[in-house]
Amino acid sequence: MHESAEPRSGVVAAALELFQQQGYDQTSVEQIARAAGVSRSTFFRQFGGKEDVVFADHEVLLDEVRAFLDEGHDDPWTAVCDASERVFAHFARDPEMARRRYHVVRQVPVLREREIITVFRYERLFDEYLRGALPGIDPLDAVGFSALVTAVHNHVLRQLLRDTKRVPISTLQSALAGARRRYGVGGDPAASAADDVVVAVFPRSMPVAEISRRLRNELG
Repeated sequence: MHESAEPRSGVVAAALELFQQQGYDQTSVEQIARAAGVSRSTFFRQFGGKEDVVFADHEVLLDEVRAFLDEGHDDPWTAVCDASERVFAHFARDPEMARRRYHVVRQVPVLREREIITVFRYERLFDEYLRGALPGIDPLDAVGFSALVTAVHNHVLRQLLRDTKRVPISTLQSALAGARRRYGVGGDPAASAADDVVVAVFPRSMPVAEISRRLRNELG
C-alpha cells in the first residue's frame, strides 16, 4: 500500500505550483523540497521523482479502489460505477488543485503519456474485477463495460477540470446510470413472489453472465 495522500499533499501542492510558475523541466527536486519544507531525502522517500509527484493521488486511489472492489459486492456492475464515483469525488473535493495538475500535464508530453497509462490502469482494474466477480462473463463485455465507465468518468472529470464551474457528482452518476442501461444492467429486477415458477425478462443487451447471476440469485 502507498502512504496516505494527506501527509504528502503539501509536497504535491508545492510541486504543482512551481511547475505552473516556472515549467516542469525547469523545476528541480531541490526546489520542490525547499518550497514544501522537507529534505531532499524525505522527498525521495515519498516519491520516486517529479513524475510521481504529479500522479501521487492516482497511486493512492488505485490502491483504494482495488481494496474497495475486493470487499465483495452483490452487484459487480454497480460496484465498478461506485469505484469510479469515489475517484471523481476525490478530485472534486479540491478542484483547484485538480485543475492545476490538469494544466501541468497538458503542457508536458511525458506527463501526458503517463496519464494515458494511468487511465488504462483503472480500466484494467475494472476489467479484472468483473472477470473475477462474474465467472463466465464474455471478455468483450468485461473490457467493454470497463472502457465505457472509464471514458464516461474522464469526460465528466474533464468538465470539472476545464471550467471553473462546479460539476456535481450527480452529473457523473447520471452518466454512469446511462452506461449501465446500455449494457442492460441498469437496475435490479423486481422482487418476485415465492412461487414455484419464475418468469424473467431481460434486455437483449444484458450480458449472459449477468443474466446467469440474476437467475442464480432468484432461484438460489
